[in-house]
Amino acid sequence: MKGFDKYQKGYFMPPADSFDWVRRDAIEKAPVWCSVDLRDGNQALIEPMSLEEKVEYFQMLVDIGFKEIEVGFPAASETEYNFLRTLIDRKLIPDDVTVQVLTQAREHIIRKTFEAVDGAPNAIVHVYNSTSVAQREQVFKKSKEEIKKIAVDGAILLKKLAAEVQGNIRFEYSPESFHGTEVEYAVEVCNAVLDVWEPKADAKAIINIPSTVENAMPHVFASQVEYVSKHLKYRENVVLSLHPHNDRGCGVATAELGVLAGADRLEGTLFGNGERTGNLDIVTVGMNLHAHGVDSGLDFGNMQEIKEAYERLTDMQVSMREPYAGELVFTAFSGSHQDAISKGMAHREKTGCHQWTVPYLPIDPKDVGRTYDSDVIRINSQSGKGGVAYVLKQNFGIVLPDLMREEVGYLMKGVSDHAHAELSPQEMLEVFTDTYSKPKRSFAITEVHFQQGDGITTQVTFRKDGITEVVEARGNGRLNAVNNAIKDYLGISYALDVYEEHSLSKNSSSKAMAYVGITQDEKKRYWGADSDEDIIRASIDALEHAVNHMIQQKGDMVR
Repeated sequence: MKGFDKYQKGYFMPPADSFDWVRRDAIEKAPVWCSVDLRDGNQALIEPMSLEEKVEYFQMLVDIGFKEIEVGFPAASETEYNFLRTLIDRKLIPDDVTVQVLTQAREHIIRKTFEAVDGAPNAIVHVYNSTSVAQREQVFKKSKEEIKKIAVDGAILLKKLAAEVQGNIRFEYSPESFHGTEVEYAVEVCNAVLDVWEPKADAKAIINIPSTVENAMPHVFASQVEYVSKHLKYRENVVLSLHPHNDRGCGVATAELGVLAGADRLEGTLFGNGERTGNLDIVTVGMNLHAHGVDSGLDFGNMQEIKEAYERLTDMQVSMREPYAGELVFTAFSGSHQDAISKGMAHREKTGCHQWTVPYLPIDPKDVGRTYDSDVIRINSQSGKGGVAYVLKQNFGIVLPDLMREEVGYLMKGVSDHAHAELSPQEMLEVFTDTYSKPKRSFAITEVHFQQGDGITTQVTFRKDGITEVVEARGNGRLNAVNNAIKDYLGISYALDVYEEHSLSKNSSSKAMAYVGITQDEKKRYWGADSDEDIIRASIDALEHAVNHMIQQKGDMVR
């Protein structure tokens, strides 16, 4: 592909090695989360949300558990301004939630921002200016000292105006386009801002490092973050925040490695919404922590409802393969995957294991409100016997005999392949019933009576071609006696070599399910299955279906 030669690395490595983060193999504590959906995500929408839609979205973020929510750029438009005033005037901001507003380091914009935030019980005013080489040289045409002065002047004005409004105001500063900034210079500017604010333990400042346009690999960003963390002044009173973008598709990795490197806080959006390729996907990072046994502090237990509200309010779509939230992310179609999941779930049920170890599923789907019966295993032409057996058991309580699974698996695969479509559980039940409980009948058993004596004697009433005939036979059990009557009536020989039964539920009044397999000359096995409140009736019907199945497949073989 042509054109690669006009690009070069657009980032700067730290002046000193910072690789301590490499020795850390896990995040052991969740960062502070800040949602920027209502600003950075909203401004990226083709049709920005209305005021009432923003209010609904804000409440959803509160319900999920966000304690810091960026609500807009109030000096940018009346809509943004009015939304913040609505939250404040309607008293919609919970006492434990801090709203965040963004402003450029320009006096008139900062003053308008403080007008908007006046009266918020807790607020963060986030000021930024660009510090990159490209912006200094091409856009602002200013020196390093002049760029730093913009940041310092903005910080001074924030401190002054915060004393003039009602509410608890905290400060945040971002050296925008950090990736294109010399790391030591970015630290110099941040420290100059901190010298103005003089953060204390009860009034911490936030220094936010944005990958405004992601152009470095995640390990490079981690080294940059570690250098920043080690060289910030007032470090114990500074919350080091990251705002990763996703231009290289590495937003999640950038965030996770950045936390390993010393970051305390992450800014991002639900499902990674935002300008261009979007922001950090907080859902994925939060659920990644959950999957490692760390409480994220965010509640995605109703993931489907969150996704549906997100799609409705933003008119954006969550991909079917979006981690943790996509329709198909817990679904296995592959036969080998289905078999492993099925066995893993059976092991979990049998052992009562609390720890999640099921193959191919990184988390328990129930944690995000998904179900095993309709989400985990779905059947198409790629599926196998294990998956088919699992779906029938989970949805209908049908526990196939081991020797029957392969045939039923191939049956379902064939139907799906022919239709070029996935089979729903209900369609699978219909295929199973039509094949094994409703085969085309060459004969029918209409009535059965038993007498107990030396063994079991039975009188079986058969109907074939409109003619009824009663046959008496003996056996060492009821099913054996009926089996002998069928052989005598039809004048055939076969072996009943598989018989299994079980209740269809744990309810004492539930139906019983019976399965019968028969063979001739130890070749192909023919199956029948049926259910009834009476296990003897279910067994007789299953045997009748198996014999009819054999007759239909082998052709004219009866008298």
